[in-house]
Amino acid sequence: MKTLFKLTVLLTLPVFLFACANKIPKELIEVDEVAPWCIIDFDALDRTPEQRIAMLKQMGFTKYGFNKGKGDLSKMKDEFKLASENNIEITSIFLWLNAKRDSIGKLSPTNQELLANLAETDTKPAIWLSFSNNFFEVLTHEQSVALAVKMIEFVKLKADEVDCKLALYNHHGWFGSPHNQVEILETLNQDAITMVYNFHHAHEYVDDFAAIAKKITPYLSYVNLNGVKKEGPQILPIGQGDHEFDMIRQLLDEGFNGSWGILGHIKTEDVQKVLNRNIDGLKLMNSKWNKLEEK
Repeated sequence: MKTLFKLTVLLTLPVFLFACANKIPKELIEVDEVAPWCIIDFDALDRTPEQRIAMLKQMGFTKYGFNKGKGDLSKMKDEFKLASENNIEITSIFLWLNAKRDSIGKLSPTNQELLANLAETDTKPAIWLSFSNNFFEVLTHEQSVALAVKMIEFVKLKADEVDCKLALYNHHGWFGSPHNQVEILETLNQDAITMVYNFHHAHEYVDDFAAIAKKITPYLSYVNLNGVKKEGPQILPIGQGDHEFDMIRQLLDEGFNGSWGILGHIKTEDVQKVLNRNIDGLKLMNSKWNKLEEK
C-alpha cells in the first residue's frame, strides 16, 4: 500500500507543479528588460554623457538607444566608452537620411562622422535607418521602392564595414508605412536586415494593426512603445492610450517576444520624469495582463 501511495504521489506531482506554475501570472513585458529611446536630444536638462549614464544606472536600466542629439557627435565615442565601463549596453543608433544631403554613394558629413565613430568603438549597436519623405515626394510607388532598395543596399555596405547590423525604422511619410517597409525587405531579400516598429508613428494604422502585426513580425527586431490614441497626441505615456495594450498582445500572439523600448521624446521635460511615467504605464499594463491571466 505504501509503495502504491508513493507511486501515486510521484505520478501526480508533475501535474500539480505544472498547474501551480500556470497559476503564476506572466508579465506582459518585463519592465527591467526595456531600453530607453530618444533620451539625448529630448531632455530639458540637456544632460552630459556622464549625467545620462548616472541617471540610467540610478533608474536600473542596463541598455539604451543612442539618438544623436542636435547633430553633435563630438562626445559620441566618450559616451560609448563610459556606457561600456558602467556595464550599460548601447543597443541602437539612429541614422537619418535626407535627400538634400544624402544620396546613393555619398552620405552627409554628419552621417560619415557617425560611421567613422562606430568604426573606432568596440560597441556595435544596430543602426536604425530612416528616410526623410523628400526622397519619395515626386516618385511613383514603384520608383520609391527601387530607390529605397538601392539606398539601403548602399548603407548596408557601410554598416558591414563598421560591423553593425541594420534595421529599418518607421517614421512619417512613404517610408513610414509598414506595408512599404515589408515590400522593401522582401525585395532586398537579406535576412540580416530587420525592422524597428514605433508605436508613436502607428496612429494611422491602428484599425488594421492585427493584420499589420502578422505581416511585420517575421522581420521585427525591436518595438518602441507609446500610448496610442487615434486622434493623438503623438507622444503619450504607455497606459494612457486606447490601443497599445491590444497592439502588444497582437504582437505577442504573432510570436514577437521583444526587444522593447520606451520613449523620452519630450524636449520640454526632464527625461527621467518622462521615462518614469512610461515605466509606471508598463507596470499598469502588466497588472491588467495578470488579472486577465488569472481569470
